Amino acid sequence: MRKWFRLGVWLAFSASAGWSVDWTAYKPEGYVSDFAKVVDPASKARIETYCAEVERSTGAQMALVTIPSLQGEPIEDVANTIARAWGVGQKGKNEGVLLLLSIQDRRSRLEVGYGLEPILPDGLAGSTLREMRPALRQGKYGEALTAAAQTVGSAIASAKNVTIQAPLPRSVQPQTSDWFPWPIVIGVVFLFLWLMRSGGSRGYGGYRRGWSGGGFLPGMILGNVLGRGTWGSRGSGGFGGPDSSDGGFGGFGGGDFGGGGASGDW
Repeated sequence: MRKWFRLGVWLAFSASAGWSVDWTAYKPEGYVSDFAKVVDPASKARIETYCAEVERSTGAQMALVTIPSLQGEPIEDVANTIARAWGVGQKGKNEGVLLLLSIQDRRSRLEVGYGLEPILPDGLAGSTLREMRPALRQGKYGEALTAAAQTVGSAIASAKNVTIQAPLPRSVQPQTSDWFPWPIVIGVVFLFLWLMRSGGSRGYGGYRRGWSGGGFLPGMILGNVLGRGTWGSRGSGGFGGPDSSDGGFGGFGGGDFGGGGASGDW
């Protein structure tokens, strides 16, 4: 009996391994790769034009991807695998972003390349995903991707002191409840101030020592609350292609990813 039981377990494990999805087999269809077939053509065309202008103006590349299902896999792993396989962002600069929506699972992931992590910290990545929720809950996937592309593109353009010449119109605005956890942030700020005050109550020398130790703890807490996101694994991609100087999608350039970003649901 035990022999047959072990054989059954082994067969089940082998079958599940054989059914796993080869995410590297997915190939980009452009800046927008709508494998779930949920984005309306008008929105897709506008986003393609906008992403091309972002790349022309800033050098950064965006990939917006929808899939029907994660097939039971963590969205962080799937997004990282696709980002590595496609190599979003130019090699050496690593200024790439991949946004993944899994429609059936109602999960989202914003994966940020090395070069954009100072511009798109995990807190901003998380707020971008929350900003998409109203549109996603209404089934307006094109509008959701529009909102995310506009937020990310604007942040990159602002950091590089350039202007995007292809604005994206938006019809669904973010809900206040989805925007930011202000009560938690305010509480952490008060904790931060209290720890600083406690560290400085021991005189000048004590203050210097308190700042060194006390500053690290509240800084770490504040950083975690503002949203370090769910970390994926480090990797690089190798999907090459010409640049988009002609105004359209010319392929991704082999950008590298270090796991920065955020995950969410709707």
